[in-house]
Amino acid sequence: MSEPSGPIDVAPLFEPIAIRGLALANRIVMAPMTRNFSPGGVPGEDVAAYYRRRAEGGTGLLITEGVGIDHPAALGDAGLGESNLPHLHGEAALAGWRRVVDAVHAAGGRIVPQLWHQGVMREPGTGPQPEAASLRPSGLWGPAGRMTSIDPAYAERVQAPTRPMTEREIQDVIDAYARSARHAREAGFDGIAIHGAHGYLIDTFLWDETNRRNDAWGGDRRARARFAAEVVRAIRREAGESMPIFFRFSQWKQQDFKARLAATPQELEEVLGPIADAGVDVFDGSARYFDRAEFEGSPLNLSGWARKLTGKLAMAIGGIGLDRGFYDSKRDGRAGGSDNVALLMKRFERGEFDLVAVGRALLNEPRWTEKLRHGHALPAFDEQRMKELY
Repeated sequence: MSEPSGPIDVAPLFEPIAIRGLALANRIVMAPMTRNFSPGGVPGEDVAAYYRRRAEGGTGLLITEGVGIDHPAALGDAGLGESNLPHLHGEAALAGWRRVVDAVHAAGGRIVPQLWHQGVMREPGTGPQPEAASLRPSGLWGPAGRMTSIDPAYAERVQAPTRPMTEREIQDVIDAYARSARHAREAGFDGIAIHGAHGYLIDTFLWDETNRRNDAWGGDRRARARFAAEVVRAIRREAGESMPIFFRFSQWKQQDFKARLAATPQELEEVLGPIADAGVDVFDGSARYFDRAEFEGSPLNLSGWARKLTGKLAMAIGGIGLDRGFYDSKRDGRAGGSDNVALLMKRFERGEFDLVAVGRALLNEPRWTEKLRHGHALPAFDEQRMKELY
């Protein structure tokens, strides 16, 4: 068990916040984490109970695991042995998600789905529709030889160049995001989260290593952000004005941990500006460690810079409640268990970000939020929790 070295005032994390029509009781968010427990893409009663337990434990907002959009190439094995991934289309899946939403609402929580298209990371021939071609903006997976996070044999199977996406394919994906947003609204979700990070499809439009297009979907940073912006606009049209939109982005990619969309704040503004203007409410700057300064000369982390540059709300993420990032733990088999709440509160209280996304610490202990609020001991991380719906 790990306990704070002294009293830490966490009361600011338990102040309510309203984001469009979404009222949250506190600032703690369950981060999206792939669970692999939805056979046929349909979340069952066990998945509903899993999310309900986090709502019962006091967490203000739950972001679901990545949920496949209504597109044939959205899901497959993306190098981590993914299977039984949920999707958001078809009556069985929508009925399953309605059960999840109802369970969370009954426990006093709020929940949004993270819409996901794996893009280049999907190994061809895998997933619920293996015949569908995996999609890449320019036919490129990423720079060879820089991946350190996942099975090298997987990289060998996916790194060969393929053809670029056609204009029709690009529009089809945008339309699929819109349909999935409509399905989310029909299922009763409280907002929409978009996965635009980690080397998946949206991110590969943003990244110059994978977007070499010379048409309207490629070019400089603002031009490369067009696809993400059009996805946001399409979702906003379906979600309406009351549902907030969350957008996850990252510097690092699974293809290259050292990748950077932006080397300076000005470059980051060029990436995020068009996406913010399209209708995003909250930026989720996915960093491996939340307490790392993003650019020289300022202590701000990635989310802090998103807030400063766009004027939008921001959510911090990256090892909160632990002392090691996910892929570091995956590589060497130990997760660590220090609570870093004191560091978190220093940054939160100076206004660096508005929301706090907790991942594995909350997976490990469903009542993490409640225990934090009341000053109770926080349990050390148990790696077994990664393998079960606890």
